[in-house]
Amino acid sequence: MDTINQTNFNFPNQKEVYRGKVREVYNINDELLVMVATDRLSAFDVVLPKQIPFKGQILNQIAYQMLKDTKNIVPNWLMASPDANVSVGKYCTPFKVEMVIRGYLSGHANREYQAGKREICGVKMPDGMRENDKFQIPIITPTTKADNGSHDQDISRNEILSKGIVSEKDYLQLERYTRDLFKRGTEIAKKRGLILVDTKYEFGKDKDGNILLIDEIHTPDSSRYFYANGYAERQEKGIPQKQLSKEFVRQWLISEGFQGKEGQVIPEITKEKIQEISNRYIELYEQITGRKFEKTDTTNILQRIDGNVKAYLKNYF
Repeated sequence: MDTINQTNFNFPNQKEVYRGKVREVYNINDELLVMVATDRLSAFDVVLPKQIPFKGQILNQIAYQMLKDTKNIVPNWLMASPDANVSVGKYCTPFKVEMVIRGYLSGHANREYQAGKREICGVKMPDGMRENDKFQIPIITPTTKADNGSHDQDISRNEILSKGIVSEKDYLQLERYTRDLFKRGTEIAKKRGLILVDTKYEFGKDKDGNILLIDEIHTPDSSRYFYANGYAERQEKGIPQKQLSKEFVRQWLISEGFQGKEGQVIPEITKEKIQEISNRYIELYEQITGRKFEKTDTTNILQRIDGNVKAYLKNYF
């Protein structure tokens, strides 16, 4: 079974390629962006050495659907998906921050809280919270967006403004869009019997200076979901929530002594573990979208993508 680790396409009018932890973005003549979702798996800002079958397809297709389902409240970059692993959209210059919004004390925020911190990204968190408790109002905890796709760092609104990373006018718009998207994402999740716990959004500006939502949204790589059924009972009993997210990968790595820190060794990822992770991603897709996952033919997957994207670009130009 073929998987995508790295791509080296040469599309017509291609100017440059940006390689993130999971996605590779091709700039076509400063007009279009061709975003290829690879099968790479990252955790703790580290790309793991083995790929997960169908992961790229799953992320791309969830993001495509979610972008379509939110474009009436926040404008986005998406134009088409010519291949199961590819989205094409407007060329945008990204802001150097990612807008993380959290409705519950989970994941990174909880790890900080358990370490005794009561403030994250300049936002105060109340005393007496338990892991996975709901915040009274969702909190926005931005991170920096590293140029090489790694080592994002927490940053406060005041730091963003004082350093001139984003203008105050634009940042206030990013916050409004972030809250509107999280509200819509929460509504969509509720229909699927899920709780959208936390997520991140990325934004950029098009040539006309319009702020657009870019990249993926509401996927298991960018978001955390709980099953709504049983949430209250689990919290009352103080037991872990049943969740749909990449957190199961992080927890496995933590149990193996790896959190991306210097000197730590990535544990062996067996064929059985790869299959387990792939199956979990398929489960995520079906639960989040309400659709049965249809595996694409992965034979000569790079050749397939190359042909589909070139056919789209030929028709576009």
